[in-house]
Amino acid sequence: MTSHLIFLTGGSRGMGLAMARQLLHPDHELICLSRNQNEALAEAAAAASAPLQQWSVDLGAPAEAAVQLGDWLRQQPSGRFAQATLINNAGAMPAIAPLSSLTSAELSPALRVGFEAPMLLTAAFLGATEHWPAERKVLNISSGLGRRPMASQAAYCAAKAGLDHFTRCVALEESLKPHGAKLCSLAPGVIDTDMQIQLRNADPAAFPDLQRFADLKSHDQLASPEQAARQVLAWLERADFGEQPVADIRQP
Repeated sequence: MTSHLIFLTGGSRGMGLAMARQLLHPDHELICLSRNQNEALAEAAAAASAPLQQWSVDLGAPAEAAVQLGDWLRQQPSGRFAQATLINNAGAMPAIAPLSSLTSAELSPALRVGFEAPMLLTAAFLGATEHWPAERKVLNISSGLGRRPMASQAAYCAAKAGLDHFTRCVALEESLKPHGAKLCSLAPGVIDTDMQIQLRNADPAAFPDLQRFADLKSHDQLASPEQAARQVLAWLERADFGEQPVADIRQP
């Protein structure tokens, strides 16, 4: 028997992988949902005697992933876990360019991974665990770009803004229930990941904010994935988690 069930999307690389490594524990049942499995993570889990499943799923086809998650949860005894948590971490950024120059084939995957998948997975998670006695939480990994506009970032900004607002709505719904879940959409700050490399390598003519991201790197203002993961997971454990449905790791 494990005390804490945790679903984590995008756990095969970047901050997601750092979170997955830090979540490995004999009392945790960690289930990572990513396109690819990470063998080093599997080896670390075995060494720690930490239960781990890695589901190979395409979050660009989120309906299938949500059905899989819901079906698995409904097969579990309602009293098996003391806590159940969903961390929607996966995101995708299309080509950095004005919306007018992007195609549907470029935009749709980013919106599905960044917005549709978290909403469908949250619906499946909450629906399947509605009557569980476990403490339930949903942590959505947002971004400051969901709260301020930026040229050539329409899809990413819109996905994160949608993530924030659906979290607000569902938090209201859950607050009306006698045993509702706690939700938070959390901006984790600026992190030294592949996404930052993508931003710094954008076409300056198409991305007027490029220098800002170059300066963050040159001035050593990017958190490492490991540092960011520690901060995010600490926020998840706060006693007041969910009191602010939309939050920023840089606030007190």
